[in-house]
Amino acid sequence: MPKPWKKLIVALDITSEKRAKQIISALAVKKPKFKIGLIAYTSFGPKIIDWVKTKGGSIFLDFKLYDIPNTMVETAKAFVDLGVWAFTVHVKAGEESLKILKKEITAYSRKQKKPRPLIIGVTELTSRKTSLKSVLSLAKIAKKSKIDGVVSSVWEAKKIAKDFKLLTITPGIRKKKTNDDQKRVATVKDALREGSSFFVVGRPIINEKNCLFAAEELLK
Repeated sequence: MPKPWKKLIVALDITSEKRAKQIISALAVKKPKFKIGLIAYTSFGPKIIDWVKTKGGSIFLDFKLYDIPNTMVETAKAFVDLGVWAFTVHVKAGEESLKILKKEITAYSRKQKKPRPLIIGVTELTSRKTSLKSVLSLAKIAKKSKIDGVVSSVWEAKKIAKDFKLLTITPGIRKKKTNDDQKRVATVKDALREGSSFFVVGRPIINEKNCLFAAEELLK
């Protein structure tokens, strides 16, 4: 079974600079990937990316781009310049827009001589109940668009990997399968068994005083 630390993405959904730096420093020894979304980026701006990179971490930038092609392309060029590992778009932006985005960002990355970030399409948010059919129909668009992967729940990951050969990033990870504002939740054990490429954990780690111990306990 793959090592859980290799698959872990820690969600830095936090507004305290002191706490953010504590979490990044505490987990740096394991070099996990960190998800930076609207909460952290609005609070700290691009300097939070520097905090993570200085500690040797990788950035999963979760802005869920959903706009006209030109706006998404120009925004994603900035992601290339920031050196992020991956970023999210909404699959509902459509096949044509996503194809343009992939083509333009690939060309820009080559021109800048920088690695192209992975383009990850959000299917259905894990805060919503939905059908497998709905998620798979969006995953099919992601495949046809030739982006790199999708965000789904753990429970769709195996089918997406089998049918479309896409990377899967699965949020909604909890210690126990109890719903809160997330509806399609799972445990780390579930994520590993169902073949998630990566899984995102936020509150079960960042809300604990000793976040490294919390992460290690969760990943046992």
